[in-house]
Amino acid sequence: MSGPVACALLADAVLLLHFCVVLFVVLGLPVIVIGNRAGWSWANGYRWRLAHLVAIAVVALQAWLDRYCPLTVLESWLRERAGQTAYAGGFVEHWVGRLMYFQAPLWVFALLYTAFGLLVAWAWWRYPPARRRGENGGG
Repeated sequence: MSGPVACALLADAVLLLHFCVVLFVVLGLPVIVIGNRAGWSWANGYRWRLAHLVAIAVVALQAWLDRYCPLTVLESWLRERAGQTAYAGGFVEHWVGRLMYFQAPLWVFALLYTAFGLLVAWAWWRYPPARRRGENGGG
């Protein structure tokens, strides 16, 4: 496989990974709330909850520091190496990119991420994660 083709495929893979991270952060909160109300013990696994809290904290901090996500930077770099312009091209890139990237000043994202992070912190307080190994699906 040639260099530009490999870079294009890697860029698509990074975009999909990034999309999965976004889904984890965004859908993690309703899963925590619904899971606690429905009695799903795994919804309070300590490592899962900690990963969720850290993920939104990192996203909000990056926005406040006026920094782009490293996955965005890596994808753009790979697309340049593939001879592509950012977010123009293949199916995955087109559809997933349209769902994830929209235009607004970075401070808007910082406020949105912070508000979402506060909701995640509220869920941590309202539905505390399991603290002991094996309790409530944690480990």
